[in-house]
Amino acid sequence: MTQSLETLIAGARAGLLVSFPTDTVPALAAVPERAELIFAAKQRSQDKPLILMAASAEDLWPYVKGSETEYKIWQEIVDKYWPGALTLVLPASDRLPKVMNPIDPTTIGIRVPKSAIAQTILKETGPLATTSANLSGQPPLKTMAEIEATFSQILVATTDYQDEMPGIGVPSTVAKWTGIDWQILRQGAVKLDFSTGN
Repeated sequence: MTQSLETLIAGARAGLLVSFPTDTVPALAAVPERAELIFAAKQRSQDKPLILMAASAEDLWPYVKGSETEYKIWQEIVDKYWPGALTLVLPASDRLPKVMNPIDPTTIGIRVPKSAIAQTILKETGPLATTSANLSGQPPLKTMAEIEATFSQILVATTDYQDEMPGIGVPSTVAKWTGIDWQILRQGAVKLDFSTGN
């Protein structure tokens, strides 16, 4: 059902499954504690963790843990590429609900999208568990109409944002922190340059 942003935000806060545009592909989202709704709707395997998306890095740091040096390295990357199509997989803190990553709850992918509508929603809801809006193994759905047709039980954002650029249709790049450096798990929209300007 297509909803106004206010209704969608209220629905997300109440624990319902929602969908909205991002800068990459449209997201399927729920509050982290209800992440199992996403796995069920997508028929997604439990070994494919979700991404925690928020309006700012500050909203996401409580969900990860690292040394002072690691935070500094992570912050440098975030300052360079966020908001944008880069997902960082970092060690998870105890605050992260296990349902976000049932098989390996020690890590979590985090991202801040460069999308006005996504930012507006996430500022109001706080961090949400997200993934692409599609059935597992199928290509990402590109329009809200396709999403409504596939997932009848979710709240879909009306796309009446005049200045909103449509998502590029390419998933985010996923980089995992190994403890010493970055490992690219999925090459997506962002080409990473890990050299820091010293």
